[in-house]
Amino acid sequence: MKVQASFKPAWWLNNAHLQTIYPALFRKSIVLKDSWRERLTTPDNDFIDLDWCGKGDKPLVILLHGLTGSSESGYINGLQSKLLEQGFRSVVLNFRGCSGQSNNLARCYHSGDTEDIDFLYQTLSQREPDTAMAVIGFSLGGNVLLKWLGERGDKLSLFAAIAVSVPLVLSACATKLDSGFSRFYRGNLIRELKDYMQFKIDHLHSIGNVAEVDKINRLGDLSEIISFWQYDDQVVAKLHGFNSAKDYYQQSSSRYYLNSIEVPTLLIQAIDDPFMTAEVIPHKKELSQKITMEITQGGGHVGFVSGITPFQPRYWLEQRIPEFLQQQLFKTN
Repeated sequence: MKVQASFKPAWWLNNAHLQTIYPALFRKSIVLKDSWRERLTTPDNDFIDLDWCGKGDKPLVILLHGLTGSSESGYINGLQSKLLEQGFRSVVLNFRGCSGQSNNLARCYHSGDTEDIDFLYQTLSQREPDTAMAVIGFSLGGNVLLKWLGERGDKLSLFAAIAVSVPLVLSACATKLDSGFSRFYRGNLIRELKDYMQFKIDHLHSIGNVAEVDKINRLGDLSEIISFWQYDDQVVAKLHGFNSAKDYYQQSSSRYYLNSIEVPTLLIQAIDDPFMTAEVIPHKKELSQKITMEITQGGGHVGFVSGITPFQPRYWLEQRIPEFLQQQLFKTN
């Protein structure tokens, strides 16, 4: 189902770039109640860090952040606080190397890597077999989520899933970030990814893992990379077994998995998202019967800031996401 969403941008953040940049720069972090960190050892003898919020036997929501994000990202941190108020526990999967400590292997994370979310889901399902669970993903995390939902089909016991600002066609989004003001975002993200790789090299040296350092060194000089096409061809494809960036984009773009989704899913996309173009929005016939796609005219990339008073923002996602979760949870009871 494809519908228009109720979101109306704040008049004082009246374009896509202001919607995108304002919360990224000015949103203050919240000190969460009942929060703690857990580390899980992965099947390949690496680790992932989880940041929990809330205790007891309340319904549990898994959160997946975007590229170069973490549990400290404002949209994640703020949503965890709001979910706690609404009677949900939550846990953030920090993708490998994103928790403040580098992981112990050369492998990173990428838009099509569904191994860790599947491992986490299986772990939590075995630990809490009677708990109602949902998953929410933003940007890259939303792509990972939708791809995983499509891969697993009817084998998942989730009451809901929500994906926000998803780069549904990775090749189109990589190209979009090569043009106009979108190059500003590209520059920041590529710089952060290079820092991520250097952080990883330093960590691997510190633990004496020479073999994994060598894997990264064989990628060549990363200093001249300026685009996602280059980065994904030189780093992501080579580290994760793809033939090229094009092959990675083809296999990992979540748009090709939407028809196989069997979990009630809300997909929220802004037409003016500066990370993508209108062509990435799927047609109705591509959506499974379980997907509700809400399209907003404004909102930017993981922005969706409303509010009538300047510098007193209201984050619409923190209203819409719990609302959808409550609706779906009610249907299962």
